[in-house]
Amino acid sequence: MSGEFSDDLNACAALVQRGDPDRFLAAMAAPVAARKVLFPLYALNVEVARAPWVTQEPMIAEMRLQWWRDALSEIASGEPVRRHEVVTPLAAVLSSEQVGLLDEYVAVRRWDIYKDPFEDAEHFANYIDQSAGTLTWVAACALGDAKESVVRDFGFAAGVANWFRAIPELEARGRIPLLDGTPDGVRRLAQDALDRLARARANRGAVSREARPALLAGWQAGPILHQAMRAPDRVASGTLGQSEFKRRASLMWVAATGRW
Repeated sequence: MSGEFSDDLNACAALVQRGDPDRFLAAMAAPVAARKVLFPLYALNVEVARAPWVTQEPMIAEMRLQWWRDALSEIASGEPVRRHEVVTPLAAVLSSEQVGLLDEYVAVRRWDIYKDPFEDAEHFANYIDQSAGTLTWVAACALGDAKESVVRDFGFAAGVANWFRAIPELEARGRIPLLDGTPDGVRRLAQDALDRLARARANRGAVSREARPALLAGWQAGPILHQAMRAPDRVASGTLGQSEFKRRASLMWVAATGRW
């Protein structure tokens, strides 16, 4: 990927490019120094997100997630960590406190292993906040100063947008991704996410210039959530999203202006 990167960072970038093209583009739109934080985190996200899906055996999937929790615990302890192309660069760029926050981020993905629905609205909100919200918050505070509530509001909105786009595949795999999948239910969830997005944007000043690249990954959240509001059937049909031109152009605009 770059001569400025170590072999591990290049491996992380390649993993993200294959497994999460949107976050790859977002990281590439960030300054080089920020990429050295974002690529290991986004590579972790790829590995953790797919861990529950690579096997039909729940116990094996649990073990895969536990492997990442153990690795993160090693980093947080300050002791020497296992040699791994993702774990090693994570240990180099995150503080013990930041890594400690990622334990809940991994643990919450246990929901993906099983076919039980979310218990209630709080359970769903916690899932989005502890996955998308925590990933965004750790990235932001690793890069610079930011107010946690603002970053988590933005992360929640981006997480719901991504969740909407994932629903067809989740349903195909036998999961029940929404408490209320009716058009009105989709609109309510989209509106809640848009409200949190608006609240985050109203407090842009609480996120420093250095921390802003952590929010680039959510650059499509607004358009996708508005689409879900206007035409909730697009969630089930898997037709949410922007054209390739708009997708790239809007990312360049956000990266250039800092107005996420």
